[in-house]
Amino acid sequence: MIRRNQILKIYGTDYKEMTRRLLDAADLAGAIRAKCGDRAECAYIGIKPNLVVPSPAEFGGTTHTEVVAGIIEYLQKEGFHNLLIAEGSWVGDRTAEAYEYCGYRQLCEKYGVPFVDTQKERSHEVDCGGMRLKITDVVDRIDYLINVPVMKGHCQTLMTCALKNLKGLLPNPEKSRFHRMGLHKPIAHLQKGIRQDFIVVDHICGDLDFEEGGNPVVRNCVMAALDPVLVDSYACHLMGYTPDDVPYVRMAEQLGIGTTDLSQAEILHVGRGTANGVPAGAAVQADLEADEELPRSRRVLDVAYAVEEVDSCSACYANLTGALIRLEEEGLLDQLDTQIGIGQGMQGRTGRLGVGRCTKDFDVCIMGCPPSSDKIYEGLRKYILEGAD
Repeated sequence: MIRRNQILKIYGTDYKEMTRRLLDAADLAGAIRAKCGDRAECAYIGIKPNLVVPSPAEFGGTTHTEVVAGIIEYLQKEGFHNLLIAEGSWVGDRTAEAYEYCGYRQLCEKYGVPFVDTQKERSHEVDCGGMRLKITDVVDRIDYLINVPVMKGHCQTLMTCALKNLKGLLPNPEKSRFHRMGLHKPIAHLQKGIRQDFIVVDHICGDLDFEEGGNPVVRNCVMAALDPVLVDSYACHLMGYTPDDVPYVRMAEQLGIGTTDLSQAEILHVGRGTANGVPAGAAVQADLEADEELPRSRRVLDVAYAVEEVDSCSACYANLTGALIRLEEEGLLDQLDTQIGIGQGMQGRTGRLGVGRCTKDFDVCIMGCPPSSDKIYEGLRKYILEGAD
């Protein structure tokens, strides 16, 4: 059975079969029975993918249906049939659209697994390590939670994987409040209110800059682990960061959720019977430093100087960042004569140029909640060119 200091990895292109092999090597069924005991076969098992936006998984922002299908097929074969999938898109998009567009309706119908849209769920307040946070009621119905994040970049926190993915189990108003609270601290404390029992990381083609995807980096890998802090620390390592670069990872460790100590981690490659002579189903330890290297992408940081941000929601900030990158590519961004205000902290303030409804009192405001990236791009381009005239 997989241990808490281990991260199992498998590579290939048959994502469903890879996932089944990975879970077999990790003995997920044994882990469920170890926690749930005699009632394991009756336990409610929740699967939490990432459906942040209605965008194809190959764009690098959402969880591949093949990975979730592999989890479901494995569980049903092992005698676990009380399954559900729970998720809520980010503020600004509807989960129902992502559920349809990303192929989850067909998935749920094929396997007879209900889908819970957390944007429509009731919620309740819980004590999360001394911080009162609201979580959706579906969490209380789940006996064993399998978190299925996409390993990818994030325009505000640099990286997102296992820890931040639990935000999808919050009601929309609480997601917005997280940003007013500084994002990192509530993400860390959320782990005290929602326990993720097992993690299956979609490391197939995550976008290294944006949570919503658009610039995928193909790695064709799926990972399994028990410790979300260790997983996120490893994700930081692969992306060229440290846990201190992503404060919620270090904060979660300090709350006792897990460890950031990769020196004690075992990174194990699960063989598919074809790669490097590794027998099918066998797990071989990899050298941490030589294991894998991702390209260093810092496009978000390259344009951040143009923004004055205070407590902005992820969708709004991501759309702005995408627009700024387009302007930079056209050689226009350097002509901007003022910083762009954005975020809930801008409400009631004035300024020259703002993005989003929170900056409605600015001299120039590109309205929306959130405004689309195209709308922001066109508005900023017009502002720059008219100013140049």
